[in-house]
Formats: sequence, C-alpha cells, structure tokens
Amino acid sequence: MKPLSRILLYLAVPIALTSCFEDLDDQPIANVDINDFVYKAMDVYYLYKEDVPVLVEDKVSSADYNNYLSQYSRPQELFESLIYNRTTIDRFSWITDDYLALEQQFSGITTTTGMEFGLVRYASGSNDIYGYVRYILPNTSAESAGLQRGDLFYAVNGTPLTVSNYRRLLGQYSFTLNLAEYNDNTTTTPDDDTIDPTINTIDLNTVSYTENPVFKTDVLQVEGENVGYLMYNGFVANFNDALSAAFGVFKGNAVQHLVVDLRYNPGGSVTSAALLGSLITGDFNGDIFSKLQYNYQLQSNNTSYNFTSQGNSLNLNTVYVLTSKSSASASEMVINSLKPYITVVQVGAITTGKSQASITLYDSPDFGRINADPRHTYALQPLVATTVNVLDEGVPSTGLVPLVEYDEQLNNLGILGTETEPLLAEALNHISNTNRTANTTEGKSFEAVGDSNDLMPFSKEMYID
Repeated sequence: MKPLSRILLYLAVPIALTSCFEDLDDQPIANVDINDFVYKAMDVYYLYKEDVPVLVEDKVSSADYNNYLSQYSRPQELFESLIYNRTTIDRFSWITDDYLALEQQFSGITTTTGMEFGLVRYASGSNDIYGYVRYILPNTSAESAGLQRGDLFYAVNGTPLTVSNYRRLLGQYSFTLNLAEYNDNTTTTPDDDTIDPTINTIDLNTVSYTENPVFKTDVLQVEGENVGYLMYNGFVANFNDALSAAFGVFKGNAVQHLVVDLRYNPGGSVTSAALLGSLITGDFNGDIFSKLQYNYQLQSNNTSYNFTSQGNSLNLNTVYVLTSKSSASASEMVINSLKPYITVVQVGAITTGKSQASITLYDSPDFGRINADPRHTYALQPLVATTVNVLDEGVPSTGLVPLVEYDEQLNNLGILGTETEPLLAEALNHISNTNRTANTTEGKSFEAVGDSNDLMPFSKEMYID
C-alpha cells in the first residue's frame, strides 16, 4: 500500500462533524455505501487495528457484511464504533462530512475575527469560564475594534461563557464581546483577585483570512550579545519562504542566541517543522529529523524525514523554545527531534503531549483524493502512525516538561517580543545567566479550558505535504 500524499498529526479534542452531507451530483448515495468506505479505510490504516476485534475479524469477507454496515444509520456512528478506547487511548481520531473545508484550511485560509484567545475557568472544575486575548491578527475586525493582548472577556451577546457553550457563542460570524477586568482588590496576594464584568463591549465579525505564521521577528541586545526572537504561530508550508527570510534577518545580524516562541503554536506542516530544525542547526544535512511508524500491517509505509541544507542556517548548538499547554504536535516534534542533536532549553509550561499521526482518507479506490466519490464529501482522519525522533523516542502523552517553568500571568501578560515580556524575559535571564527581575507579577492561578484553535476543527494538525 503506497503512502498517501497528506499525513496529519494533530492535538485536538475529539471532533465529529455531524451536519448532513450534500451530494455533489444528481445521484444520492446511500449511507451503507459511505459506511463501506469508513470500514474499509479503517481496516487498512487504523493505528490500533489489532485492538479492535471487528477490524481484526475483517468483516469485508464475511457473509453478513452488508447487514453489519446497515445497522449504523450514520457514518459517524460506525466510525465511533471502530475507535479503540475513546476516553483514554484514542481521543483524537475523527470524521468530517466536509473535506473541502479541510483542504481550504490546509492552504492557510480560515475565517477569523482576528482575536486569538485562551479560555480558563473561574475556579478549578467550574463550568463557568472567561477568556483573555493572547494576540491580535493585523488587518482584522479585532484590530479595528482596538482589542489588545491582555484584554479579558466574560460573555458573548450578554450570555456568560461556559465550557458547554463557548464554541457556539465564539464561533458565530458576528457577535458582541462583553469585556471584563482584572481586580487585585488592592492587595499583593493573588488569593483574593477576581475577574469582574464591565459595561464595555466590542463588536466583532469574521472575514476570510490568510495568516502569516511568522508573527514577530526581532533582534534583541542582551548583555552585549545579539539574540534572535521568532514568534511562530503555525507550521504552514505556504509560508516557508517567510520562515527562511526571518532566519536571513538573524544571520545578517550575526545572532549568537535564538529564542523560538511556540507558546501558541498548535502544529502544522512536517516539512515546515524539519525546515525550522534545519535553519536552527545547519550541521546535520541528510540526518534523520523525525520518523513515522505505522501499524503492524503497514510497516513498509514507515518513513523518515531529514534535515536539509539551508543557506540561512544559524549553526547553533543551543536553542531556547517558549512553550505553553497550547504548544502542540509539530511544535512538540521540533523540540523532541532536535534534542538528540543540540541543547534545547524549554521555557514556559508543559506542552500538550501528542505524537500520533493521522491521514486524510477519502472515498476512492486507494483512499486518496483523486477519484474520490463525487456524491459526498465525507473523509476520515484516523490515527495511523506514531512519531519518534532519531533515537526512537516519542513525545510523552503527558507533554514535554520545560527546564525553566513559568506560567503566564493574566494580570501581566506583557508585550510580545519585548525584553520585559515575562516569559521571554525568563529565557533571556537564562541566556545572560543573570538574576535580574523578569518583570513578573504573581496573579490569579487559572485552569486552562481551551483556546481559539478549538473553533477550527483542523487547526491542531501536523501534515506531510
């Protein structure tokens, strides 16, 4: 079985898009025919096939195969029945009824208000949540409205946010954001800090948008040495030239140190991840960057991805990487894949922890995009492989633990890319080996619930182009 053209690794909550499919010609397709595609695709590619009895049994050859398929009235139901231990092992495989939207997002095109945010609980275990602005995309509704990093919000259209409703409320095409403020109650201890509603509102609307993931590039002077700073918010192959150009700036300024900010980066292209590794090091052309390992029946599909020679490589033997719980997939792969070769100083919070890979499977003879059945737009995204570095080490499911631990403080997020921004300051302190204050102000602790990437079903994925 030859490998498909697009492989995806992702970190995401389980997703099963359930809206009805639209036929693409005048001949409607029966659910049993779509179910046939679902079963056969999982029977070939599913990573945990040997743990699912009905896949091991291979029902395709059984006399009651059609009866088996007919008992599931919706393709989503059959797909879920084939998932191995949904709550603890495979929380990430999913099915979509609109692969056209999937393909558009892979090209970097999304719809957004321009407000990138995080969501946290008021108290541990609470269903009630509030949001904070992480950064604003240029030339968007959020920028025009004057939203800034650090702004807080508690409701949409007057309805308070909860774990159950935030996707619906914040996923609308247009809405009114109800703002909140951080209240330290004039004490120095964070124990009595509160998040208080205000009367202020901001109207937002979504537009089609192509985001450049190379969000911020700068060269900082720290103790007389040049430090390159890159905030990279997504591994998007369409912007590989922009990534290389950023390193051209670093090389032109003869940076002696590099900080790569992946704190809000959910993943993306494996080729972009390998490019980033090659730009950082430059000394391992042709060596293995990362490997994919498939199920027991598809060992011939196992693949390696290598470092490549790059003109803008910095040839560093140490790199500093900023992370958070939102750092996922390709971000974790870069850290894990570089560690056998150079020193990676991780600064921030523990990452998500996800190293399985998935493939987009279409309803065609070889499950590829060409010759996909035109009567529907269902596609599968099952886990099909695990990713490991050159030493066959994977990313722990509990996440990658930083050397320097620091959680962002909602009362003092700081300005991204500046020496006084607390998380960056922690890395700069480590570089300069000084004990200067990192401009940190202890604030109310919080339990993260999600972020703006949760509104885009395909955003937390890493794919092979």
